[in-house]
Amino acid sequence: MSVLLLVDGSSYLYRAFHALPDLRNKAGEPTGAIVGVLNMLRRLESDYKARDVAYKACVFDAKGKTFRDDWYPEYKAHRPPMPDDLARQIEPLHACIEALGWPLIVEPGVEADDVIGTLARQAAAQGIEVVISTGDKDLAQLVDKQVTLVNTMSEEVLDEAGVINKFGVPPERIVDYLTLIGDAVDNVPGVNKCGPKTAVKWLTQYGTLDNLVAHAGEIGGVAGDNLRQALAFLPLGRRLVTVACDLPLAETPQSLTPRPMQRERLIELFTRIESKSWLREVSGESANTTAGNGAVPVDAAAAPAVAASLFTPDRSAYETVLDWPALERWQAKIETAELTAVDTETTSLDPFAARIVGISLATAPGEACYIPLAHHYAGVPEQLPRDEVLAKLKPWLESDRHAKLGQHLKYDQHVFANHGIALAGVSHDTLLESYVLESDKGHDLGQLASRHLGLDTIAYESLCGKGAKQIGFDQVAIAQAAEYSAEDSDVTLQVHRALLPRIDAEAGLARIYREIEMPAREVLWRMERNGVLIDAALLAQQSHELGTALLALEQKAHELAGQPFNLNSPKQLAEILFAKLGLPVQKKTPSGTPSTDEEVLSELALDYPLPKVLLETRTLSKLKSTYTDKLPRMVNPDTGRVHTSYSQASVITGRLASSEPNLQNIPVRTAEGRRIRAAFVAPEAASIVSADYSQIELRIMAHLSEDPRLLEAFAAGEDVHRATAAEIFGVTPLEVGPDQRRVAKVINFGLIYGMSAFGLARQLGLERSAAQAYIERYFARYPGVARYMEETRNAAKRDGYVETVFGRRLWLPDIRAQQVGRRQGAERAAINAPMQGTAADLIKLAMVAVQRWLDAKNMATKLVLQVHDELVLEVPDGELAEVRLELPRLMTQVAKLSVPLVVEVGVGRNWDEAH
Repeated sequence: MSVLLLVDGSSYLYRAFHALPDLRNKAGEPTGAIVGVLNMLRRLESDYKARDVAYKACVFDAKGKTFRDDWYPEYKAHRPPMPDDLARQIEPLHACIEALGWPLIVEPGVEADDVIGTLARQAAAQGIEVVISTGDKDLAQLVDKQVTLVNTMSEEVLDEAGVINKFGVPPERIVDYLTLIGDAVDNVPGVNKCGPKTAVKWLTQYGTLDNLVAHAGEIGGVAGDNLRQALAFLPLGRRLVTVACDLPLAETPQSLTPRPMQRERLIELFTRIESKSWLREVSGESANTTAGNGAVPVDAAAAPAVAASLFTPDRSAYETVLDWPALERWQAKIETAELTAVDTETTSLDPFAARIVGISLATAPGEACYIPLAHHYAGVPEQLPRDEVLAKLKPWLESDRHAKLGQHLKYDQHVFANHGIALAGVSHDTLLESYVLESDKGHDLGQLASRHLGLDTIAYESLCGKGAKQIGFDQVAIAQAAEYSAEDSDVTLQVHRALLPRIDAEAGLARIYREIEMPAREVLWRMERNGVLIDAALLAQQSHELGTALLALEQKAHELAGQPFNLNSPKQLAEILFAKLGLPVQKKTPSGTPSTDEEVLSELALDYPLPKVLLETRTLSKLKSTYTDKLPRMVNPDTGRVHTSYSQASVITGRLASSEPNLQNIPVRTAEGRRIRAAFVAPEAASIVSADYSQIELRIMAHLSEDPRLLEAFAAGEDVHRATAAEIFGVTPLEVGPDQRRVAKVINFGLIYGMSAFGLARQLGLERSAAQAYIERYFARYPGVARYMEETRNAAKRDGYVETVFGRRLWLPDIRAQQVGRRQGAERAAINAPMQGTAADLIKLAMVAVQRWLDAKNMATKLVLQVHDELVLEVPDGELAEVRLELPRLMTQVAKLSVPLVVEVGVGRNWDEAH
């Protein structure tokens, strides 16, 4: 059966505009909605490429009023005007859609919904299957045996059963349903306080709206009164929400055949949008190569050539290596290649447990292979022996002379190490290239391929499935595995070619990538490999003590509540706090019930004992479950150590993130947290050494703001908090008391995090006017800070990003957001991000400098942890004196700021003693 694809362009235009970041070309023209809608069309075509799509069209609302405005002047009357940045994208978007070969329909005087409804009914009557791509619930009324709705953003598909499942009524009752609940977006009133549940209940009971109206007198209570009050408007309401399906259109389903792609016009448009990947695709620059002799080509029939579709990757020349001659040919290729992309397919995501299932290589766009080594399933083809293949590849893998590229190669480096191979020659990593260029976006290879190449890659889940039914990669058929893995290496190489020139065009970004992120990647791999020793017996003792403390706190909570209850039940907790004890409700959940989250409990704990006990319980419970119970179970049986993983590409500011286990969030301000750190120990005849940058963000603020008094205070080695307190409270530094210094410390750190007078007052327990006065005195003392903050906010609004001292760009996608809360949050982040980002750059530079020194001296000392501004090392006793002396020098000389860098070094048998 032929298929007609109808796209509700207006629905996706608004959703793309609000969902995507504020993308712009160099001329400042907004492009985010254009990119979003074109990606939606690409996704839709990809999903339906196997179907007989004979007809298609993209339908948009026209400017001006429609016939519904004549029926009801208040129709959509309260809608704000279209944002200028959205309106500016409509003309180039329409042009792109037509140039891609999509028939475009913009019918004056009617809405897109009515055009879609008319065409859908005509097509269905002629035996044509109709697929409507939309996010608009109103179009559910069109669904029948031949009409289906799809939402490419949510991947939702609505057939007749799907409509019933989602709305509770069949498609033929959707108009009645919408009439009852109304449509706030279009300003169509329904029955007052009649929500979806009530509408479904009435329609289930009475069948139709007409029958419900006939029995309106039977409906009791307030709901019945509201229904009877709405009876006069309901006929017009039903007329307004009914999609017209009988318009006299010039177009017919048969007239909506795909048009030829206008290549020259697309080049012009994509040049304006500044999409290099789309330009490359439409210009036909992707390489097309053929499989070599003796290798098994991946199924080319399943992979159309690039020329057939703008967004389809070319997999026709991928090879599956199943014999020695083919492997030898690929060895010859990689021996002479300028750069080779490498990827491993494995048995596990755990880098220490993973074993190789297969390896893919790519030496040029479209020229890639997959070497299956350990697939296990019935009827699997004969594969080359894994150990022998790895032995043959080992000299190349361990060669510094042969440049290698990958996507998150740190993981593959662990995998090779599990097989006794020390991967060398790692020159580039597309994960880090993406992170350096656009830290606010996703960095998965599929996302990079879509964003920068316009390619729709094979998803891992499409091969292995999801959840409990997911299979291991070693059970995937080799033909499918080869297509997937070879594509990974091929696309990685293509993404690299798209991203690296952009990085090298900016000196700051090139420095961040080449001098910080890539060298830090290697150090982090070694830190992960080193691991850290823990005292499992001490943690077990602590876990027992925490359990005892939790039982005591639970008993205390029951006493304060006057009854036993489940401390982990939000429902029971809300009943105790707000219904029984009558504590003031601070905020509510989306469902309307009083919230009992940590913010609420923290506020209530200032005045009431039970919330304070509950907070203590949550803190201890988290420590027990996350650390004292879990850490001993995470000791690697082969190494006897705990091995965390560090992510370089998770935090916008450049900071590292630790996971499995997270060793960066162990609290240091509580006795319980410090005791957990005491379980991180040194082996015999060694010590733990901690090296920590002192007040690093304040020092960076002094450097960035160039405030004379801040610079002078740090240059003279003064206590900056004491100096600030003296100015704020009008006393000499010698007269500053502990409480005054504490206030000054909160202000010094709070303001660089964008804290307002309200926030300061809340944290210090002051009147807002007093907090405002403190802030004013602070800026009077440090006018350079105030000037820097204002200039930075303005720069962020202008550029969409701020920069660290070293040139890292910290993108702020919400800096121009229309929603006030999001925009203000981005403005606060703009102030702090350069300081956090510069501190992150410094600690990475320090890691690299320390590791290079250790290697040059051939020392046994190991870097084992990195936590915020702190490095933790495991140092043999014989090297302790030298390490202790050199660490401050190495870490303070990685950069020259306007103020001196200070590093504090501690030594102990465990991490707590050293910190």
